[in-house]
Amino acid sequence: MTEQDVANKPAQPLAGIRVVEFTHMVMGPAAGGILADLGADVTKLEPHKGDNTRRLQGSGAGYFAMYNRNKRSVALDLKSDSGRELALRLIDKADVLIENFRPGAMERLGFGYDTLRARNPRLVYCSLKGFLSGPYAHRTALDEVTQMMGGLAYMTGLPDRPLRAGSSVIDITGGMFGVIAILAALQERQHSGCGRHVTSALFETTAYLVGQHMAQEAVTGEAPPPMSVRRSAWSIYDIFESADGERVFVGVVSDTLWRAFCAEFCLDDLAADPELATNAGRVAARNSLLPRISTLFAGLPKAELTVRLDRAGIPFAPINRPSDLFDDPHLNAAGGLVKLTLENGCRTRLPAIPIEFDGSRPAQQRDLPRAGAHSIEVARAAGLSAAQINSLIEQGVLNGCLPAEETSQA
Repeated sequence: MTEQDVANKPAQPLAGIRVVEFTHMVMGPAAGGILADLGADVTKLEPHKGDNTRRLQGSGAGYFAMYNRNKRSVALDLKSDSGRELALRLIDKADVLIENFRPGAMERLGFGYDTLRARNPRLVYCSLKGFLSGPYAHRTALDEVTQMMGGLAYMTGLPDRPLRAGSSVIDITGGMFGVIAILAALQERQHSGCGRHVTSALFETTAYLVGQHMAQEAVTGEAPPPMSVRRSAWSIYDIFESADGERVFVGVVSDTLWRAFCAEFCLDDLAADPELATNAGRVAARNSLLPRISTLFAGLPKAELTVRLDRAGIPFAPINRPSDLFDDPHLNAAGGLVKLTLENGCRTRLPAIPIEFDGSRPAQQRDLPRAGAHSIEVARAAGLSAAQINSLIEQGVLNGCLPAEETSQA
């Protein structure tokens, strides 16, 4: 294969890696979803009636749809002997296992790391938990719990009103750290021949994200205030209102950008003022600069303002809602949104994994799976006969339906 052939081939760098996923909610499915988007064969083991995450409402209604594409679904009763036996057959051939249950839950089901390592020494076993080793390791955590105890909610809200971030940012990032650990363990396995038990956790993920604020305190000797009342490092780094009432964030964060900004908006007197030539001087003059810039922007329609900011190379952003991204021209131009079919049959588009290989996004392999949609094909691949599969279905262990012609032959 030539270099050009490689460049033109849809990116599936993890093709051939088999993953068994015991997950629910966000953190575990996000980790499995990243691996699936990168080409791994991910089999999601769900309860017989399907993952309860499928039925969440409110702010949880989008969890399943966002993090479970490109996976195969097997719905079975893991509390039954025959259900566990089928799961063990899959694990025996797997490269990776991902779980995000409460501490001790996998051991009670017979799927603890020590048990599975004895069966499959090459298995990379990833546990996604609330806390890593330490006094809190036994606790059950949630994204919001660790945002509160890790200082992120304090930094996001007002001084007397902590506020969680507007996304499951710790669940998602914790899942990403889990993926990093999995890939590192797979790389090590190439040399050692052995798997690892790797763990990522919500609390430590939160601590890592707020580490910049801890470092700020170490450097300055002062505890950082919440971002809502922060002291900006730059003079023009704020949200402004345009003539048509639309708001735009603008950040002028270097001396070069300041000169370009002044040139674009004909601010010759500001460009010539030696006291404003450096960032420190502009920050000192912030109280006089901001009213003038606010008045300038208030006289320009949003469309003109953004064109001119773009032309000058100034960092800017319209203040969007998530719903605005469905029609974002950039996301729609080159595979930034993936077409999916929801549980109710409706079609939608959701964000693709934010990675390119040689300028192209990884190819989508599968739509969102129905609960148990792949139970039969996975059971067949595990070596079960049609009669055995049909028996598991009749016993209520496996959620799936054999084709009529095969049922009659069983």
